[in-house]
Amino acid sequence: MNGVGNKILTLDLRGTAALPTPAEARAIHRAPGLDYDQLMVLSDPLRPGTEAFVRIYNNDGGEAGACGNGTRCVADRLARISGAHAFAIETAAGIIACERLDEWTYRVDMGSPRLAWDEIPLAKPVFDERAVSLKLPGLPDYGLASVVNMGNPHAIFWVADVVAIPLETVGPRFETHPLFPEKANVSFAEVLAPDLIKLRVWERGVGITLGCGSAACATLVAASRLGLTGRAARIELPGGALTIEWRERDDHVLMTGPVEFEREITLDAEMFAPATT
Repeated sequence: MNGVGNKILTLDLRGTAALPTPAEARAIHRAPGLDYDQLMVLSDPLRPGTEAFVRIYNNDGGEAGACGNGTRCVADRLARISGAHAFAIETAAGIIACERLDEWTYRVDMGSPRLAWDEIPLAKPVFDERAVSLKLPGLPDYGLASVVNMGNPHAIFWVADVVAIPLETVGPRFETHPLFPEKANVSFAEVLAPDLIKLRVWERGVGITLGCGSAACATLVAASRLGLTGRAARIELPGGALTIEWRERDDHVLMTGPVEFEREITLDAEMFAPATT
């Protein structure tokens, strides 16, 4: 499946105790036609009232705490199996409420942003999480970045032209900046209007991506805190647009966007066989 170009592989393992190892997750990514950004693995629910527990793997085999585009894809599978239009799933980041708005559009509640330095987390306290210096030797000075945790750590730079950013060069450097003990997703945002942002993302453990839902959420939160936008905006990513709202009454961030179904497959056991020489 995909969500605004974010390549999602949903692996339904409910009814079994199976879980992919990091090596198996990397093997799936290497298989022809299966190169994903995120692998969403469905297991039996742990809490009453939820449809599934979902583990999220990046294509390097590491786990992520949240993936908004992947969550909408999971919601689509669950909605089509159960016929329900509203339900909840559980991830490492918490319980996520999902709602089907029309045939291919879903809204998910990504919960509250975490904004304190030790919640993001950062390696040390900073004066203001809205404006942090992340200068690195040999890289241009892109100004101060905003840092937010939206299930994953995010750093957002505010620039005049996102297209001009050499993301393939600067993304991996900022991802592994010493300030981020768990690495970070790195975004470059161009504010076009109080309700419109253009965004490009280097995703932790993935690389350049056409879409990143948690980055869109983190960017809206950061922009609102700086007074660059209101509490709702359209976020335009290379793969499509998402509508993000930071709801004042409960501090929750809501993401609305499309999903696309591509194909259904059965994984071949041979892809997990050790390589022979």
